[in-house]
Amino acid sequence: MKRIAIVGAGAMGTLLGACLNRAGVPAVLVDVDRPHIDALNRNGAAVTGTVEFTVPVTALTPAELEGEYDLVFLLIKQTFNDASFPQLMPHLAPDGVVVTLQNGMPELAVAAAFGEERTMGCAVTWAATMAGPGVTLATAAPAAWHSSLGRLDGAITPKGREIRDILSLMCPTVLSENLAGIRWAKMVINCAFSGLAAALGCTFGGLTDEPDALRCAQHIARECVRVSRALGVEMEALGPEGRFDAFADFAGPVERDAQADLWRRIFAPTWEGKSSILQDVERGRPSEIHAICGVLCAKGRETGVPTPFADLTVRIVEEAEAGGPKPAMENVKRFLPLLG
Repeated sequence: MKRIAIVGAGAMGTLLGACLNRAGVPAVLVDVDRPHIDALNRNGAAVTGTVEFTVPVTALTPAELEGEYDLVFLLIKQTFNDASFPQLMPHLAPDGVVVTLQNGMPELAVAAAFGEERTMGCAVTWAATMAGPGVTLATAAPAAWHSSLGRLDGAITPKGREIRDILSLMCPTVLSENLAGIRWAKMVINCAFSGLAAALGCTFGGLTDEPDALRCAQHIARECVRVSRALGVEMEALGPEGRFDAFADFAGPVERDAQADLWRRIFAPTWEGKSSILQDVERGRPSEIHAICGVLCAKGRETGVPTPFADLTVRIVEEAEAGGPKPAMENVKRFLPLLG
């Protein structure tokens, strides 16, 4: 790949850009946050937290983009797609590829804008939070970092292999024929933990430390599994614990509670992580709750699979976005009637 851009150089995009530039791949970081861009150019991309290093980078605002890029890693929030896509369109080479690392199910929107042949999706297990202009806080242990990449048509192409090799410079990366299975596996994480942690106003560790909150997360994970099965999707494994659909569809409370330690192990590497949905709610910004948990709820209605825990999660976040009570662990009491 001759020219690479990371569009959406927030916490996750900065972490990716820092890792690629450190590995000798000159990826340009692109973001609308002028103070962040200036700090990146002045001081380099600083990574702290579970890893510590600083590397020189080139950073631009979207208005400063020039020429065409062969590979674009897309990490903007889906709420900014409509504004970002027209800015990016003139700068994607005719045979260029957009790899969306956005949460939820973003590939159809990206393909509609740029074409299915130029679209790939990628789900990751690495995580980060902004720690200040030019600084990203890695919140997942590097040993747990993993990326899974695929096309909508499932084809394995030379360009796909090349992109896999680029991402492998950061962490182990799999090129899969089953993008839907990758996405639904990540939806388990996004909905059961990112969405719920936003409704409860806590970190991932805070969620798994609270028994009733963890039980609610397990129920949302089960809703994801059941909806994906109703859609005919076979989940892919995202990490060492294997496929979520092999164990998350528990039969009852006894089996559910026996799995609690398994979920705590899964989230141990991101214990201090904070949901990006929660960060947006706290800052008074529109969140991606509808692009994540809202998709699960919509697909549940479409397939006739009940999603009461995800429905309530969306409702609580909507209330907070509308100026209602701020997300707090107190909200777990609203789920108790569903737990029975």
